[in-house]
Order: sequence, then C-alpha cells, then structure tokens
Amino acid sequence: MESAGEAREARVRLPQLRLDELLGELQARLDAARGTRDRVHSLLEAVLSVGRELDLEQALRRIVEAAAALVDAEYAALGVIGSDGKRLSAFITAGVDEEEIAQIGPFPEGHGILGELIRHPEPLRLAKLSEHASSYGFPAHHPPMNSFLGVPIRVRDQIFGNLYLTEKRGGQQFDEDDEAVLSTLAVAAGVAIDNARLYEESLLRERWLKAIAEITSSLMSGVGQQEVLGLIAERARQITGAALAAVAIPMKGTDTLTVELAMGQGAEMHQGLVLPVDGTLTGRAFALGAPVSSPDVAHDERISAGPPRFVGLGPAVAVPLGLGKQARGVVLLARGSGASDFSEKETEPLMAFAAQAAVTMELAERRRDAEQIALLEDRDRIARDLHDLAIQRLFATGMTLQSAGRFIQHAEASERVLRAVDDLDATIKIIRSTIFGLRTRDDDAPGLRARAVRTVGEAAPLLGFAPSMRMEGLLDTHVPRETTDDVIAVLSESLTNVARHAHAGRAEVLLETDGRELRLTVTDDGVGIPLQGRRSGLDNMLQRARKLGGDMEITVPQGGGSQLAWHVPVREVTAPRER
Repeated sequence: MESAGEAREARVRLPQLRLDELLGELQARLDAARGTRDRVHSLLEAVLSVGRELDLEQALRRIVEAAAALVDAEYAALGVIGSDGKRLSAFITAGVDEEEIAQIGPFPEGHGILGELIRHPEPLRLAKLSEHASSYGFPAHHPPMNSFLGVPIRVRDQIFGNLYLTEKRGGQQFDEDDEAVLSTLAVAAGVAIDNARLYEESLLRERWLKAIAEITSSLMSGVGQQEVLGLIAERARQITGAALAAVAIPMKGTDTLTVELAMGQGAEMHQGLVLPVDGTLTGRAFALGAPVSSPDVAHDERISAGPPRFVGLGPAVAVPLGLGKQARGVVLLARGSGASDFSEKETEPLMAFAAQAAVTMELAERRRDAEQIALLEDRDRIARDLHDLAIQRLFATGMTLQSAGRFIQHAEASERVLRAVDDLDATIKIIRSTIFGLRTRDDDAPGLRARAVRTVGEAAPLLGFAPSMRMEGLLDTHVPRETTDDVIAVLSESLTNVARHAHAGRAEVLLETDGRELRLTVTDDGVGIPLQGRRSGLDNMLQRARKLGGDMEITVPQGGGSQLAWHVPVREVTAPRER
C-alpha cells in the first residue's frame, strides 16, 4: 500500500516540477524582455541627451558619460584623432577624478590598444587587455583594467575618434549586446558631433565678420594705423585662443620686417623686433603670401637669433595680411605649449579675415594718399600765389622805391628809402625760401629705421652672424636729421668693435625713443672691453653723445660680455607720417 501511495505522489510531483521550470523560464524571459526594454529606453534617452548639446566639448563629455552608463562600465574615454590621423589630439575621460589624472600623467597619444583602434577602426572586444598583441602597458598610478570594449565614431564617413570602455561592473565581460548598444550610440554621437561642429563654425564665422566690421569702421573713422594693427592682433588672438599675437610689416627700403605691435604672453620680447624675410617663419609667410605653421614655435629653426622669446608657447601660424605677393604684413599667432595645432578649418577663416583687413588698410591708405595729394596741391597753389603775386608786387614796389630815391633831395629820407628797398629784398628771399620748402618732397629720403637696419646688415659679414635688432618708438618722427648721422656712426662703430675685439657669438641691438630721449644699446656675449689699449673709437662715440647733450655708459651684463648704452636728448618734431 505504501509503494502505491509513493508512486501516486511521484506522479503528482513531476508535473509540478515541470510547471515550476516553465514558470522560471517564463520569468527569465520576462526579465530579459524588461531589461531589453529598459536598455533601449536608456539608449534612446542617451541619444536624445547627446543630440541636444551644441557645445562640442560638452557633447563629447556627455557621450562618454552615456557610454559608461549604457554598458555598465567603470571607466570610459573618448579619444579624438588628430589632423595627422595617427595620434590622439584630445582625450575625455569618465570614472577617473582630477587627482588620479594628475598622478597618472599626460594623456595617451595613441599607442597600444588605443592605437590599434586608430589603425583598424572596427569594434574591438577583449576579455583581458594585457593578452592582446598590441598591449602597451599602463603608466604608474593607473587603475587596473582588464575587460575592454572599443568602437569608432564616424562623422561624415571620416573617423573622428574612438570610444573606449573598460572594467564592466560585477567582474563580467562585455558581450555582443554591449557592442551593439555602443555602436548605436557611436552613430548618434557622430551626428551630434557634426551638428556641434557646424554650430561652432557658424558662431566662429559670425565673430570673424564682426571683427572685420569693427576694423573697417575704425579705419574709415580716421583711427591711426597703430591702433588698427592692435585691433587686428587682439581680435585674431581672442577668436583663435592664441596666447600671443604679433603684427609685422615690411620696412621700406630693406628686406626686413619690423614687429610693429605684439600683445599677450612675452609681448615685450617681440615689440620692435626686426626680422629678416629670408629664413624666418614670419618672413616666409610674407614672401609666399600664404600661411606658414609650426607645431612647436619654441624649437622651430625658422626663428631668428636673439634671446628666447617663445618660452611656454607651442603651435603657431603666420598669416599674411593680403593675398599672394601683395601682402602688407604678417600676423603671427602662437598658442600655449601643449595646445592643439592650428587646423585648416581655423586657418581658412583667419586667412579671409587677414585678407579683408589688408583691403581695409589699403583703402585707408589710399584715402590718406588722397589727403596728402590735396595737401601738396594746396601747398603748390600757395607757392604759385606767393611767387606770381606777392614776390612780383614786392619786386615792383622795390623797383619803384629805388627809382624814386634818385629824386629825393633829403639825405636821411633817401637813406630810409634805400633801407626799405633792402628790407623788401630780404623779404623776397624769405618768401622764396618758403616757396622752396613748400615744393620740396622729402618722403623718399631714408629714415633712421631703414639706415639702422642697413648698418646692422652690413655688419653681419664682419661679425660672422646676424645680430638681433629691436626698434621702438617713432624714430623717424622724433629724431631730427642732424642726430641721425651721429646715431648711425655710433651704431656702425660699436658693431665694428664687437667684430674686431669681442670674439662674440651673439649681439643684440636696441634702438628706442620716447620722444624725449634717443637710446642705443648694443649688447654682446664676448670677452668684454679691455681696460688698456686704444680707445679712440669709444672716445669718438662719447664725444658725439656729449656734443648732443647726452652721454654713454659701458657695463658688463649678467652672464658676461659688454653692453654699450649711448643716449642723447631729442627735440620732438612734427612729421607727416612715420616711415
């Protein structure tokens, strides 16, 4: 009886077990369906969140955060591929705080597994990072990472960068579903990145247009060239995010450019610097009439001699003001060390801005030329009137008085008439001198700037190197001509002394004026000036200074060598323009 009961109980228990299994399987499928529904919902939310962002940097950060949440990864990163297509130019992370990033050190450039995705832009899923052939290892203080999932991000059929996910939570591995979800997010990310780029480009274009309008308005309202050059440099620096901006223009009568204006990091080292066209970064942009860039301006061989002036700076671009061979100058922009290079998309609007600025400068100069022509024509008219009317009448009056003097019997009256005739002759000479001055054209005469540059250039073969030169102030306006000859003589003599006696490998020339005093400083790194021996050249330079009411000092700068400081007062004169 017991065996029969047990058999019936077993027959009842068997369907119950099968029902439990079916219910359990159904519950698992329901949970899977619910999980899939939740994941799709999360994916849609992530796509919407990423797509709403128009700021590119914020969009990239949202993409990283959304990717980590979707596949339940502890660490996530987005590497942006640089313009060379081989290395990463930016690296956005999630899951690592600022302190940990500082301990790890510089962001990766694209070696190892990260480089594998750059070389082969296809989804890559690994159970253990270290077992892959391309594994490069981790730097010190880097958190441990094993499981890995990476997918490329494409923007208009071009690889923008890659998403990297590591350490799936719970010690699990990334599966096919994770790869599918992340690939879907990457597609949405590509669209969002493209939208953010287009938005940034439109904003950038609007800023360039506003800058051009501001420059045009300033020039047309009669603002001086120096102020306009400053406006060009400042707007270009602000819009491109550069740390330094410098504007160099050609110096008339020489093969050099002079930095008329510099602003930003280390600007004082660039202001007034004279740069040869041949062999320099700025000069090459001027000669080619096209932009010339440098990935690291601080170590570029095309930087002219002189003290280091690009310390802490990295990527740079020199853009001509104008198109082709008609360039009116060059704008040099440099970003901080470690910053991104100037891309083609940045250089193109910068070139358009520079070209428009050059056109505006050309129009302003033509307006100034027209005003100058009107002034000269007015001076010619005055000269003609003085010659044809005043002098003729004075001459006729003098002749009348002279002839009338013969009929004057009174000796004293006759003498007064003759004195009046002499006064009229003197007045005629003064007027003739004034007419000559009105008709004299001295615009083509070389000024102090051009003569100083030529003198330095002529000394280069004797020295065996090209001295660096910097000029500041309105040298051609404030320094009278009678002082210019002495300045050039002292400059030539001082450089000759350096070549003959100093055994120097470097020399620097600074010529500056503030309108009250002219100062010439020549510094070299040679053996110094001997205490004994012939000093006729130095005595001559000292005499020239004292003749003009100035003085001269010779000192030993820090680091050795010698420094000659020659300074004289100058009288401020009025000139039509700075040459």
